[in-house]
Amino acid sequence: MENQVIEIAYALDTFYFLVSGALVMWMAAGFTMLEAGLVRSKSTVEILTKNIALYSIACIMYMIIGYNIMYGGGINSLIPSFWPVLSSVDHSVEEVVASGGEVYYSSLSDFFFQVVFVATAMSIVSGAVAERMKLWAFLIFCVVLTGFIYPFQGFWSWGGGFLSNLGYSDYAGSGIVHLTGAVAALAGVLLLGARKGKYGPKGQINALPGANLPLATLGIFILWLGWFGFNGGSELKVSDVESANNVARVFTNTNLAAAGGVVASLITSRLLFGKTDLTMGLNGALAGLVAITAEPLMPHPLLATLIGFIGGVLVVFSIVLLDKMRIDDPAGAISAHGTVGIWGVFAVLLSNPDATFLAQLAGVVSIFTFVFVLSLLFWLLLKVTMGIRVSEEDEMSGVDIAECGLEAYPEFTATRK
Repeated sequence: MENQVIEIAYALDTFYFLVSGALVMWMAAGFTMLEAGLVRSKSTVEILTKNIALYSIACIMYMIIGYNIMYGGGINSLIPSFWPVLSSVDHSVEEVVASGGEVYYSSLSDFFFQVVFVATAMSIVSGAVAERMKLWAFLIFCVVLTGFIYPFQGFWSWGGGFLSNLGYSDYAGSGIVHLTGAVAALAGVLLLGARKGKYGPKGQINALPGANLPLATLGIFILWLGWFGFNGGSELKVSDVESANNVARVFTNTNLAAAGGVVASLITSRLLFGKTDLTMGLNGALAGLVAITAEPLMPHPLLATLIGFIGGVLVVFSIVLLDKMRIDDPAGAISAHGTVGIWGVFAVLLSNPDATFLAQLAGVVSIFTFVFVLSLLFWLLLKVTMGIRVSEEDEMSGVDIAECGLEAYPEFTATRK
């Protein structure tokens, strides 16, 4: 009887892990719709191509090398091991039973859950460099980020490296996932430059409105839904009362933080601009989700709402500040995932008594420095070899035609004969 209970718990936790991973995979659709809605119509096909390609590349690279870098043990607490190719060998019934419940999910379900996190980090880069980056330069960088940069720094925290030894706390990845993607994007944007016409000669900032705000809004709702798998799945199990209660609390706090972020960003945009900016509201939802991701379990639901609310305020000011610094980010990704990702890491201190300021600071500084330096170097290598920016002519006509040979909305641009 006891063995049957252990086997049923194993099956349930594995199934929960897989369903959570599927929800996170669906976030790829959310990012795709959000970015496609926030870029101009002449850049839509290219952003769609990037998103389906980056997801596929992330899955393959994490299978070939990334997963084993992140979770294969380390040479020491700073440098991971570099075992190639994921093993397909899974736990036997005898192994599960003999563990007494310590082995409680399939190792391949763990890979599936982890790989969709990698794709999330790379999706952040896609929106920030939109409308002017060469498609294949982006995809080559995707190979490096998903196969090496992300899993290397992930080993430091989730793989048993030095950050975990210091006590760095990041439940589902405000820093490990979201800050990583934002910092890689920032490095690329600094070398890439702004879209033509975005900034005037005397500090003027010109709006370049997205082509499809209904699509962008749908994308946010999909991301909101997928985030329940992102945070909820990070509890890792659901087969006992304590874990089930934890999952319920994580879902509740995740939802409330997103709601707080939306309300805060809409209020802030109204006060700053005199208008209620939908795009700020969309990024406010993302900000609330990112902010709570580092610790969605410990806070009271009211505190979770406040953490998301502060994230919603921060994202508006960050987007405005980056524009003043002439850092062009069409999707607001650097602000929503980077600025607010840092806030999320430190917000852990508000509810987790085991977290320390120095450990959280060490996490932010280590992730930022490592990812920025390596990303900048590789972006620079791409820039001096194949180039990372399309020609001015191609940018003006649209990267859809230049890079993909297709238009997303041909009926709107076809000339009458």
